[in-house]
Amino acid sequence: MTACHLIVDSCCDLPPELFDRDDIQLLKFPYIMDGETFEDDLYQTTTAADFFGLMRKGGEPSTAQLSVPALSAVFETAVAEGVPTVYLSFSSGLSGSYDVAMLVRDQVLEEHPDFELYVVDTKLASIAEGLLVYEAIRQMDKGLSAKELAKWAEEARYFVDCEFMVEDLDTLRRGGRIPASVAVAGAALDVKPLLNIDADGKLQVVGVARGRKKGIRALVEYFNKNAVHDSVSNYIVLGNADCPKDMQKLKDALKKADEEVLFVETSIGPVIGSHVGVGMLALSFWGSDKREKLSVADRIARRVKGDA
Repeated sequence: MTACHLIVDSCCDLPPELFDRDDIQLLKFPYIMDGETFEDDLYQTTTAADFFGLMRKGGEPSTAQLSVPALSAVFETAVAEGVPTVYLSFSSGLSGSYDVAMLVRDQVLEEHPDFELYVVDTKLASIAEGLLVYEAIRQMDKGLSAKELAKWAEEARYFVDCEFMVEDLDTLRRGGRIPASVAVAGAALDVKPLLNIDADGKLQVVGVARGRKKGIRALVEYFNKNAVHDSVSNYIVLGNADCPKDMQKLKDALKKADEEVLFVETSIGPVIGSHVGVGMLALSFWGSDKREKLSVADRIARRVKGDA
């Protein structure tokens, strides 16, 4: 029996069987396809091939943040269970859901002031968020209390590194995740953009590759340069948006680079997929502290804003 319970959301893009247990609740982000609203349940009621097949045919799904009723229901369930609980939230740099979650948490705690409910902004998305969630489950199983797990996550989030390749930047532009000027420049160059998530939980373009083969090579090089290699942190989360053959090529190349590495393989979910489009290929792993990579000016700005 764990010392606390965990709430995760579907933007972590992990296999759903990881959450098939009584001490974890899954919050399902909504998405809209052809005017109909669905829940991102990590492909328990549809398949990645079906979802991305609709995008290949011209479908342009959209997404929405978590609603107050949805968050209230999950938080009230946690209160009813009576076990201290931590919610690991999708990045505030990409969605307003974290702010809504904080608002609802405060309302719940006004009515139940003795209950322990912590909401952590992971500052991560997709399989990067997934890596943090995957390890948080392990830490929970090792006996961390809710307060300890929340503090752990607030520090660990800065050590999660990732890089991903997309076919183009147009889908991200339509969703407002990157500036239109960046997307136009990428299209003009006819390259495969490479992106990661910065210390504030926002997307940034970090490179380009001419073709998917070179893109896969770039992902491997990024891992070799930035990963922390040890016997405990030697696992990688791999994700693909309906390009499993490319993910296998990436896996094989990573295995050649490090024979000891372990893999968690998954499909990019409908909500993240709505923004990255078909063909996204991604990896996430434990790396060095992102805060150390900030420029002096950015470090000053973070201090002014009161961030760690």
